[in-house]
Amino acid sequence: MLKPEAIPHKMISLDPFSSWLGIEVLSVEVGRCKVGMTIRKEMLNSMGKTHGGISYSLADTAFGFSANTHGKYAVSIETSINHIEALEEGDYITAEAVTDISKTKVGFNIVEVKRGEQIVALFKGVVYRTAKDWE
Repeated sequence: MLKPEAIPHKMISLDPFSSWLGIEVLSVEVGRCKVGMTIRKEMLNSMGKTHGGISYSLADTAFGFSANTHGKYAVSIETSINHIEALEEGDYITAEAVTDISKTKVGFNIVEVKRGEQIVALFKGVVYRTAKDWE
């Protein structure tokens, strides 16, 4: 079985979408993961602001990586996001899974998306942990 801190690094190596986004793993511990990325021009919407799917994707990645640090394959079963602030090209944003509550096979997570110290979005996710170990 992989060590918890190794799992997000293995996951991102197998994830072409997160790689295309430019996501980097910043920190990992059991039940927590922080990732970051820079907003690029091709991530903007018709209003010149960052498409909401970008911050959602970053938060979803932090959520998934965090949930899997328990050593079992974990899959998302429900997620939602609240967008608080608009983002611009060139902004560097982070997403950190800050809350991890495990109830047998189901886990609940809250992810804060930030630009610097400013929260720009809040993400909530529910995960199901399978019996399959990360190897």
